[in-house]
Amino acid sequence: MVNAPLSAVRPGLAAGRLRYVSAARGRDDSYQIVLLTEEGIVDRVIPLAGRGHDIAISPDARTIVAFARRPGMFAVAIDVTRRSAPHVFNSPAGRHFYGHGVFSPDGRLLYATENAFDEAAGVLGVYDVDAAFRRIGELPTHGVGPHEVLLLGDGQTLCVANGGIETHPDAGRAKLNIDTMAPSIAFIDARTGDLKAQHALARGLHQLSLRHMCLDEQGQVWFGGQWEGGPDATPWLVGRVGIDKPIALIEPAALTGKSLNGYIGSMATSADGRIIVASAPRAGRVVYFDAATAKLVGEAPMTDVCGLAPAGGADMARTSGEGLFEIAAPGSTARLTARVDGLSFDNHLRRIT
Repeated sequence: MVNAPLSAVRPGLAAGRLRYVSAARGRDDSYQIVLLTEEGIVDRVIPLAGRGHDIAISPDARTIVAFARRPGMFAVAIDVTRRSAPHVFNSPAGRHFYGHGVFSPDGRLLYATENAFDEAAGVLGVYDVDAAFRRIGELPTHGVGPHEVLLLGDGQTLCVANGGIETHPDAGRAKLNIDTMAPSIAFIDARTGDLKAQHALARGLHQLSLRHMCLDEQGQVWFGGQWEGGPDATPWLVGRVGIDKPIALIEPAALTGKSLNGYIGSMATSADGRIIVASAPRAGRVVYFDAATAKLVGEAPMTDVCGLAPAGGADMARTSGEGLFEIAAPGSTARLTARVDGLSFDNHLRRIT
């Protein structure tokens, strides 16, 4: 196992070999974005004013944008090539970030999930990348509490997981409408904001907050949820949906949503598009599915695991709150393990390609 103290990390250690990026917390409770090599060694650290969540990567992989965790109002654009200093921009008055975003296919626009909190409505903030990420408009998400957003293969359809939970910055992270939640997956025209399709959960599942998503090789959307109801009623937490296909939960006989403690923290697809991976940090488990058959094909224990990203073929990288970075195939022992002393990886890991 590679063991690299954070204090020993030096910029430029692995020029040209950067592969992953994650938000993290230091031992002194400082927050940062860390860029890692393919071996899980930290190459660069960018300080943050508060806790980060996810990172959007531009199509040319030269720019990454880190978003504050809800209800944060800052984002940081980072030039991976080091040609310019990190640039901080903010959500406008009456809006805060939900921690996720995605670039347009040409890299000129950034779409960020946001809360119009006084209206209790979800929006996608639209930012002009070439104008120092100036906000130029917004699109409705047609729901409450939008979390992750994906861009489909047509380059024109945005898919948003509306978590269904109403929040307001004045109440911190309190959830204000648990009894009346209405989560959904919405497919939205990126040019007009028009709703192309929207799918809700079956009756009785309205307290399953839909949060994180990924795309398989067929362009189908896979999602992971977080259960807000009683533990004994916990449903299965992973499912798939298409613009013209209703939500279908995956229910493997050998695993239950309750055994995953009702919480999926991150979703990712293998580089070959054949394996879907979900992390369950509260249960300390990672589960793997065959994208074509929706069958469970492996699982692995890892304490406080959450971040997931492709590592080539069917291999996946995963990170934990204990500073661990691992790479493993479904159902196999990790072929690479690295630990960064003094660092706690946050919820999401992204591969820079």
